[in-house]
Amino acid sequence: MKSILVIGIGRFGRHLCMDLAENGNDVMAVDKVEENLEDILPIVTSAKIGDCTKEDVLRSFGVNNFDICFVCIGTNFQGSLEVTSLLKDLGAPYVISKATRDIQAKFLLKNGADEVVYPDRDIAKRIAIKVSANHVYDYMEMGEYSIYEIQPLEEWIGKSIKEMNFRVKYNANILGFKRDGQTSLLPDADHIFQREEHLMVIGKRVDIDQIVRKL
Repeated sequence: MKSILVIGIGRFGRHLCMDLAENGNDVMAVDKVEENLEDILPIVTSAKIGDCTKEDVLRSFGVNNFDICFVCIGTNFQGSLEVTSLLKDLGAPYVISKATRDIQAKFLLKNGADEVVYPDRDIAKRIAIKVSANHVYDYMEMGEYSIYEIQPLEEWIGKSIKEMNFRVKYNANILGFKRDGQTSLLPDADHIFQREEHLMVIGKRVDIDQIVRKL
């Protein structure tokens, strides 16, 4: 469990608070508009009204005591930049800021952000990949690696991971598989590919794309 501060409760900030709380974290939500906090009051540990571009407001929250601080201010990039910088000046150990463009990310990183996220871009990319290929059921990026949920190729059916020499042939690994509503992770090399299962394959996107093109 972590202690997390979320500043800016728009659509992304609201969903972030809900998911963080659902995963057992202590969450403080902050927004300068009271109405934005109403929906999440029963969910978060605490909610505060305040303009976080003001140093005294941020200081009153004890930002150095939070494990992670999120800056989710949507339309006011100047405000996002100011809050990010102030958080680091006040000793926040790890700051994650939201951006919509690469140029914003560059300024945020230069002004103290430890990490920058692009929620709108990432969701759009995930959906585009999912609908652009047959039998791709889900997709997630993890740095230079990607995880695809796909159905097995016809040529794999009835053969084992070891028999296919999967890692060497495809430069990727089978992270797990789903069948009958159940997920199993890290299957052993003797696992036999079955037509009705979904596979979770991890590797560099350029390598997994070679598999996806055959689906």
